[in-house]
Formats: sequence, C-alpha cells, structure tokens
Amino acid sequence: MKKTILFLILVLTCGGLYAQDRLAILKVLNTQQTAWNNGDIDGYMQGYWKSDSLVFVGSSAPVHGWQNTLDRYKKHYPDKAAMGQLTFTILKVDVLDSTNAFVLGGWNLKREKDAPGGYFTLWFKKIDGEWVIVCDHTS
Repeated sequence: MKKTILFLILVLTCGGLYAQDRLAILKVLNTQQTAWNNGDIDGYMQGYWKSDSLVFVGSSAPVHGWQNTLDRYKKHYPDKAAMGQLTFTILKVDVLDSTNAFVLGGWNLKREKDAPGGYFTLWFKKIDGEWVIVCDHTS
C-alpha cells in the first residue's frame, strides 16, 4: 500500500511539472505566432535556440545555425504582406523528460493571394531554464 501511494504521489508530482513545461512550450509558440503576425521575424526567432547547432529543415535542404535560419526567413518573407497571418494548430506536445519535448503541429498563412500551409515537428530543449526549439522540420 505504501508503495502504491508513493507511486501515485510521484506520478502526480511529475505530471504537474510536465504540465507546467507543456504550458511554457505553448507560450513560446503563441509568442512566435504573435510576433509573426506583427511582421516581427526577429521576435519570432526568439523561440529558437540561438546557436550554430540549431537545425531547420524546410522544403529544400537543412539550414544550420540561428543566424542562417534568420537569414532564410528574411529572404523568403521580406515584408509583412509576404508573411501574412500565421495560425498554428498544435496536434501534440509530448514532454519526454525534464529537458526534452516533441511538438507536432500544422501551420497556415493567410495572405492576400494565397493560403499556404503544412505541418511541422519541433524538438524543444530546456536550456538555461528556458524551452527553445533546437530542431524544426517544416513542410
């Protein structure tokens, strides 16, 4: 009986911690969406790990590094009209442990002449107490 109670306390405690982590990750994504919709790519990039080890995989080839990822975004989305209005649809947030999480979601842009969209998988890592994207695969 004591082991069962101890197990339940452990599960509830860890579940609560991971729930806070899940909310923190969702906040990062919400902040990114808001920054994007304000035409602020620099603000959007704050959700990414500011490191040369960041990996972004898009439709053409992997891009390595925070600065290269920023440059790619600015090249493909030179102004607010090109950026459009972004909507994320979060399908799954799995906090794997205290420092790693996986996110699966969809993205849609609403622009004057089109509405592209697709899916993404993100690897979030908790670095220096903050959840950041360390790998982004977007199609």
